[in-house]
Amino acid sequence: MKSFTERIKEKPALGWLLFFGTILVVFLLGLLASSIIERRAEASIAYKPSVEYGQFESRNEVWGQNFPREYQTYMQTKDTSFKSEFNSNNKTDVLADNPRMVVLWAGYAFSKEYGQPRGHAYAVQDVQTSLRTGAPMTPHDGPQPGTCWTCKSPDVPRMMNKMGIAEFYKTKWSALGPEIVNPIGCADCHDAKTMNLKITRPALIEAFQRQGKDITQSSYQDMRSLVCAQCHVEYYFKGDGKYLTFPWDKGVSVDSIEEYYDKAEFKDWVHGLSKAPMLKAQHPDFEIASMGIHAQRGVSCADCHMPYRSEGGQKFTNHHIMSPLANISQSCQVCHRQSEETLRNNVYERQRKVKDLRNKLEDALVAAHVEAKAAWDAGATEAEMKNILQLIRKAQWRWDFSVAGHGSSFHAPLEVSRMMGNGINFALNARIELASVLQTHHVAVPVKLPDISSKEKAQKYIGLDMDKLKAEKKAFMEKVLPEWNKKSKSI
Repeated sequence: MKSFTERIKEKPALGWLLFFGTILVVFLLGLLASSIIERRAEASIAYKPSVEYGQFESRNEVWGQNFPREYQTYMQTKDTSFKSEFNSNNKTDVLADNPRMVVLWAGYAFSKEYGQPRGHAYAVQDVQTSLRTGAPMTPHDGPQPGTCWTCKSPDVPRMMNKMGIAEFYKTKWSALGPEIVNPIGCADCHDAKTMNLKITRPALIEAFQRQGKDITQSSYQDMRSLVCAQCHVEYYFKGDGKYLTFPWDKGVSVDSIEEYYDKAEFKDWVHGLSKAPMLKAQHPDFEIASMGIHAQRGVSCADCHMPYRSEGGQKFTNHHIMSPLANISQSCQVCHRQSEETLRNNVYERQRKVKDLRNKLEDALVAAHVEAKAAWDAGATEAEMKNILQLIRKAQWRWDFSVAGHGSSFHAPLEVSRMMGNGINFALNARIELASVLQTHHVAVPVKLPDISSKEKAQKYIGLDMDKLKAEKKAFMEKVLPEWNKKSKSI
């Protein structure tokens, strides 16, 4: 029997195969050893707080002393330089870019001012300075309730614990101003002792409970979306106490939420032109994203908007919460192997197609509101207008649900296209019925549309005195800011 050495001499290729096989095994063992050493190094520097703080510590800079990497990346949410084809993270005047929205929101506070949202670091500042806060939302409403602060600051859980949830909601917005000083941050999503992800807003917990679900049983991956769902959702203020409520009892789709509102006979406002009982979508990012392919594949919000990073042998979550388009290499390309340009254009392609549907729906809605006003002015009866107003409500609800979120046309392009298509159908049916009513009251069809080519012209058309509103806001802030600043220094 030949020895192993003799066989190698007869077949040199076998020797080379053994040589390279040995190298490969040694290489893989080296990788394994390196990984073990790295994990041990991480374990040896396990979380040991240098600063102790309680459950209701709301100052992000205090948390940042224990978590400098996370805090440093969070502070980058102050950067407002990002801009994509359709969106940005600076305070772009959306109404100036699209004056049709002024008409669509006639009689509602959003017709005064609506800007692109900035990073979380600006949450308190932006809600303080907005024309939508401080003064009454409409001539028939009182000042905003404390509920409006709910998603703006980690001071909110502290105040809810101090005052009680219901009392917090029904307290005036301005009365809570001195207490709400820290922008969205660490304590909104983390337990101060364990650092585990934590739901700090009762509305989400209550929404789960009404569906027979226990949110505490959610997986870690689910929690990486649910902490976002505390705020990035559709909601409304229920009853005289303005109790924050998520309308998910029948489901999270646009149709299910509409069914919930219809059964409750709820409306956000009566439209200033058409007199339709309107619904205003807030920012249903969680609902729409849950209907998209990424959510169906188990991808969380944080996977794309807060991707993991490694630094100094440590893996941590990047808290510079932003559009994945600003960080394609660390977000999209973790799973997708295409080039950045290809992936970016994939997003833009979907956004452009949805934008085309959006333009058609907005044109139809503007015309429907204007024509409804003409019908009322001509003496139309409530019986004649009842079904028309419901069609307008249904059409605009689908438009608003589609456009109010961040990135909806990418999160779930098929669902958003379906909503837009159905919205166009409802709006056109409203206009068909309006044509009949207008002819009955001897109004020439088509009704001449107003010149709304600019935000200023659109606001004047719906009856807004913007100089007066800005003066009222300035006077309000000059009155309350000194008091807020004086008291907030003691917090």
